[in-house]
Amino acid sequence: MEALDILLPKLSELLTEEYNLHKKLRGEIMFLKAELESMEAALIKVSEKPIDQQPDPQDKIWVRDVRDLSYDIEDSIDKFMIHVDPRAPNKLHSFRGFIDRSLKLLNRAKFRHKIGTDIEEIKGRIKEVTERRYRYKVDGVAAKPVYPTIDILRLSALNKRAEEFVDIDEKRDEVVRRLMEGDEMSKKQLRIVSIVGFGGLGKTALAYVVYEKLKIQFDCVAFVSVSLNPNMIKIFKDMFDQLDKEKNTDISKQATWDETLLIIKLREFLRDKRYLVVIDDIWDTPAWETIKYSLSDNENGSRIITTTRIFDVAEEVGGIYQMAPLSVEHSRKLFCLRIFGAEERCPNQLAEVSEKILRKCAGVPLAIITIASVLASKSKVGNEHTYWSKVYQSMGSGLEDNLHVKNMRRILSVSYYDLPPNLRTCLLYLCLYPEDYYIPREDLIRLWVYEGFVHREQGKNMYQVGEDYFNELVRKFRVHDMVHDLITSLSNEECFVTTVCGQHVSPIRCKVRRLSLQTSYEDSLKQLETMSLSHVRSLIVLKRFKLVPAPLSKIFPVLRVLNLAYCEQVKNQHVKDICHLFHLRFLDLWGTSITELPREIKNLRFLQTLKMGETGIEELPSTFVQLEQLEYFVFRSKMRLPNGFGNLKCLQELGGDIIIDSPTMLDDLGRLTELRRLSIDFNDRWNKSYEEAFLRCLAKLTSLCQLAITGNLSLGSKELLSSDMHNSDIYSPVPNWKSSISSLSTLNAQLKTLGEGVLELLGSLPSLRYLSIEVDEPTLDRDERLTIGTIYPFMCLTWFRLSSATMEVAFAKGAMPKLHALRLIFEVQKTKELFGGDMDFGLENLSSLQLASICLSNCSCATPEEIEVVEDALRKAVTMNPNNPSFELQRSDDDDNRGGGSGGCDDDNDDDALE
Repeated sequence: MEALDILLPKLSELLTEEYNLHKKLRGEIMFLKAELESMEAALIKVSEKPIDQQPDPQDKIWVRDVRDLSYDIEDSIDKFMIHVDPRAPNKLHSFRGFIDRSLKLLNRAKFRHKIGTDIEEIKGRIKEVTERRYRYKVDGVAAKPVYPTIDILRLSALNKRAEEFVDIDEKRDEVVRRLMEGDEMSKKQLRIVSIVGFGGLGKTALAYVVYEKLKIQFDCVAFVSVSLNPNMIKIFKDMFDQLDKEKNTDISKQATWDETLLIIKLREFLRDKRYLVVIDDIWDTPAWETIKYSLSDNENGSRIITTTRIFDVAEEVGGIYQMAPLSVEHSRKLFCLRIFGAEERCPNQLAEVSEKILRKCAGVPLAIITIASVLASKSKVGNEHTYWSKVYQSMGSGLEDNLHVKNMRRILSVSYYDLPPNLRTCLLYLCLYPEDYYIPREDLIRLWVYEGFVHREQGKNMYQVGEDYFNELVRKFRVHDMVHDLITSLSNEECFVTTVCGQHVSPIRCKVRRLSLQTSYEDSLKQLETMSLSHVRSLIVLKRFKLVPAPLSKIFPVLRVLNLAYCEQVKNQHVKDICHLFHLRFLDLWGTSITELPREIKNLRFLQTLKMGETGIEELPSTFVQLEQLEYFVFRSKMRLPNGFGNLKCLQELGGDIIIDSPTMLDDLGRLTELRRLSIDFNDRWNKSYEEAFLRCLAKLTSLCQLAITGNLSLGSKELLSSDMHNSDIYSPVPNWKSSISSLSTLNAQLKTLGEGVLELLGSLPSLRYLSIEVDEPTLDRDERLTIGTIYPFMCLTWFRLSSATMEVAFAKGAMPKLHALRLIFEVQKTKELFGGDMDFGLENLSSLQLASICLSNCSCATPEEIEVVEDALRKAVTMNPNNPSFELQRSDDDDNRGGGSGGCDDDNDDDALE
């Protein structure tokens, strides 16, 4: 459970000698740690129950109480640690320093007493929570469910009238074709089709109609469901009962047959038969492997159909048929059929709201049928438009309490409960944002980390582990609006997020820990004033919310995440107050009205992410360099960092151009050894004094993955990255600079001229995938093109952009073997002046090319005939490429002096490739 995952390590840290706790207090904390570890083990056991045995109401109350308790303990410890942290800066000299130290000692004594009092209270609460659970728990009594099982709910779709399965005929015929067509030899082989897609698409319904159409052609047939927690003996007995029509083997009497014997008997039974078997709802590969052993692979033309939500399982089974959502037309047909009993169109007064509802259903049949059933139940009560609008507004809020909606959520929830507990928590965090809201991937991962949802793994930093979580969720979940509704409902049930959205406010039955403000309605604001907000850990304020409560530091004393992006009413005075939110890890001030950061920014010494683009800030205070935990700083514009910024040793990414205007700043930059992404602007001040400092800086940035350099870099008369670099004595103190950039995956460089050494160096980088080069001046003494060949072939490069007045490069066979996208920008006239009429760039030699995009810039300097000749030559070269790439050709008549001849050529799409 996420609350305990972050709390237990903090308790361990508190027990270290540096906090110098007295014996009694250490003993109390050790008691807390032991109790909470036992609770964690019990929570894991509860979370692993099968879907139809999810925690009973008493268990749910206990889980909620433990989570609440854990958060309160963590808040108390954080308040204590921030006041007694032995690593906090301390002035050692002067009378003022003596006074500060004396006051700190008094404060430490005060807070040690305070945490001792808190722990006594917490011990009492632990005892109360535990006793309450067992006081009302009835063990050993298996309560009969008062609702249909998940399997019954899923299979109930098969009882619908066939005509309600819109779009089913086309899909059925395609699956039948895959199963049955072929020559006589192939028809005798065993064939499998695995129908895969997320919950609610109608996989089971499709498998059923195929089964009904084909079963008459087979000796024996069976349709069995596996589900999330399969009872294999029951499945095999059920399969046997259906396959053995003559009941030659009375399976009900074989009580002693175990799983192995059942597999053997099934294989024997099917050995000489032509069978059709549907294995519905497989959740993991081991379940499929076990069932596969029971199905004889004879040459009698047998067929197997499987359904699964898990793509990995479908790949293992083979014969993938991927279910797609319904088209708009078929969605509308199913919707009207369910409500009106015919395919007639909605009445005009309901047409607009019905289209909105269908957009939210996103072509998912289960969602369409569910919402249509809700609407059909009150289709003739008068004022239908008001009711339909109310249902539309409630979709995604998790507040709709209709039986149809509850059943749909239970079906979809199987995928949710199949996730590990930590991934469930990460998924629930999406409830902080409304449907269809764009959440930057990097932000979401960092928020998970700061909230404590991400567990440490050996050999990876926390962000990398969070990336693994994200990729796993993307693989297993598609968060369409009905899934958002599901997780919002679960969040409401667990008091995970409190949302203020229009007239809807999620239920508040316990302390508010995460608050999402998504509206500016006055009624909602009044309700906000009635809430206790002192325990809020994450506050997301969306731009439609126009008022910011103040002072924030008093209202939200334990806040860790604060997102105020595009809240225009946030001004400088608010930021001064924010600087007293001592626990902040994440602060987003993007698009606010602030014009400066106050010196008090140094108070946020736990801050790890700061975003402040599209503001009036042009420089940073000197105290900014005291943010020693800062990892991610985004500002987008050009920024000069204050002197001493090398103290920001945790910094991993700089999202904007930092201006370098002195060699001393390069020394500071070289101290940021954790940097993974960097963009440098030398502000056209490059001179010989920068050379050694820059190379020394590069040698230290061993973690760098993305690098952008602008500023006409040169080494006197030679390029900075010239082929003579490694032979020059001036570079002998920094021999490792080249190896330090071996991990670069992205490079954006602006060069004065293009030398052979540049291509040799960059072509040998083993990880380079994205490369953009802008060349300011052509090499006038060159009489032939630089050839990129097999010696330095850019083995990993997938995207390449070159902008220059003259096209000085050609590609030999074997060059850039993985290149997918090429973007060339050059002038026809200047290229002709240097190379005559030679327009052979070797485009046919790029074996993996999928897109060639070429812009002829400053075309006004060439005749129309010259332009057409060049274009024809380029088309011919692309046509000769065996990979048949797409070809885009542009002309530009003006020269805006960007990138040595890229004037007028639109590169917006190119930037996306570097993200």
